Amino acid sequence: MLDATPPATLATLAVPCGKGTYTVGIGTGQTAAALAAVRTALAHHRRVFAVTAPAIFAANPAFFAALRETGAVLHILSRDGETAKRTGELERLWEALATGGVDRSGLVLAVGGGVVGDLAGFAAASYLRGVGLVQIPTTLLAMVDSAVGGKTGINLAAGKNLAGAFWPPEAVFADTAWLATLPPREFAAGMAEVVKYALIVKRAGDTAFADLLRDAGPLHWRHPALPDVIRECCAIKAAIVGADERETAADGGRALLNLGHTFGHAIENVAGYGEYLHGEAVAIGVVLAARLSVALGYLDEAEIAPILHLYRTNNLPDTLRSPLPVDALMGAMLRDKKASSGAIKFVLLDRERGAFTQPLGDLSLPRSLWQTAGCTA
Repeated sequence: MLDATPPATLATLAVPCGKGTYTVGIGTGQTAAALAAVRTALAHHRRVFAVTAPAIFAANPAFFAALRETGAVLHILSRDGETAKRTGELERLWEALATGGVDRSGLVLAVGGGVVGDLAGFAAASYLRGVGLVQIPTTLLAMVDSAVGGKTGINLAAGKNLAGAFWPPEAVFADTAWLATLPPREFAAGMAEVVKYALIVKRAGDTAFADLLRDAGPLHWRHPALPDVIRECCAIKAAIVGADERETAADGGRALLNLGHTFGHAIENVAGYGEYLHGEAVAIGVVLAARLSVALGYLDEAEIAPILHLYRTNNLPDTLRSPLPVDALMGAMLRDKKASSGAIKFVLLDRERGAFTQPLGDLSLPRSLWQTAGCTA
């Protein structure tokens, strides 16, 4: 495993996985810790192969200059955004790993948001049947969610993340200084996952995190509460993933992290990848999941308002910008990787049980529900 011991002054979190335990370091200064870990890996004759996206490379020249000085190889994806998570980009990355001389001891460094982390992570999981992986998340969404937990994957025309692998990293370095160059829309997208975590634990009887978000108001990269918010999200995910790493629990477990995602993935697919940021689609999806919970009698209508408040406070949508056809959305959900035997596995919210999973046939889903999000019948 990578020597990823961060400076003692920074927050750390241990995440259990099938390979043992890896460390998530959180806070300003983690970039220096990551570069030190790269130098250590190179000193142990490990080939380090860094992957990033064009916009991240352009916005952070000093880091990439320092990374190149260590002797690491740098690979820049051909495009930014969700459309990069395709088979063509993955093949290009595989070929670059081979040309770059990465062997079984090699280390892939994913420097970017969820797209870079998912794509580079899947390349690491599949090249030579698996090489080392380190995540350096540069977006809020990646810091609080996608960089932790070991899920990797790419999109197919049929749906989101339909090809992928479970491949935990050797370490995660989450430096909040990266967020200084993050566009406001991207920062807001990360807040969708933050609110998701607050709802999961709130429904489990713990309101402290939801109360913190409510009282903090709109978060931004310099907000004094942000490092604690990131750590809390990672701690919640670590506890859930540690108990159900490969999402095999019959009920609940890691599947609870999909709150809003069944709806959200369908929206991304039907609107066209890139039209909505992942977090924007998840925010709309969480609201739809809450409304479905009301329709099925698990929540009261009044319980929707606090959810809407959290998303609107953090500049996230709760309805579509333009209508999408319900039939196409239903078809996308039936192709979702969590669907089975014609039933769609939803994460719902219950006033008594908290967050839970429930399979529903497409006929059990009120079509009028989609209209609350601005869809056409």
